[in-house]
Amino acid sequence: GWGDPALSLSEKVFGWNTLDVLAFKTGNPDAPVHAIPGKAHELCHIRFVVDSDYNAFIPAVRAHLDAHGFTQVEVRQTRMDVMHATRLSPDSPWVGWALASLAATTGKKPALLPNLGGSLPNDVFAEVLGLPTVWVPHSYPACSQHAPDEHLLAPVVKESLQIMAGLFWDLGTDGVRLTREHRIQELSE
Repeated sequence: GWGDPALSLSEKVFGWNTLDVLAFKTGNPDAPVHAIPGKAHELCHIRFVVDSDYNAFIPAVRAHLDAHGFTQVEVRQTRMDVMHATRLSPDSPWVGWALASLAATTGKKPALLPNLGGSLPNDVFAEVLGLPTVWVPHSYPACSQHAPDEHLLAPVVKESLQIMAGLFWDLGTDGVRLTREHRIQELSE
């Protein structure tokens, strides 16, 4: 189940679906009272991983609320367009190539994660255009991403520019061969 306490922090971010609260409104701050407000409005979204049926999310939330006695809560989907989760096989020649390029540029062993813990329109590239995609994040754990004090340190920016310059240089050298290998691998699956 969602929110399983046995999951590690990494599993919760990279390998599991997450219901995020984007905004919440309740009560009247212009005329506060010492009582539970009669109405509230919450806007959420679900970040989900590959192999998740997004059509099952709303019914699952509804069933959870009903099971806990919140039958009066209205649940509806407000946005019909969906950014489908994607994941390039770690066996793809593009993955090994990208890891080698990053290691050659930085002199460090890069971390390989199965997918991102966020919502991106990557499905347009991966599914519609049929392009293999590799994401190279440029940040560090305390960056406060999407918070009011979000920031990026100058050394991280410098290394990020070096990484991407190296990656694009190597792409110019190896891109045609890798595209051919990727197509052969896809046809054999």
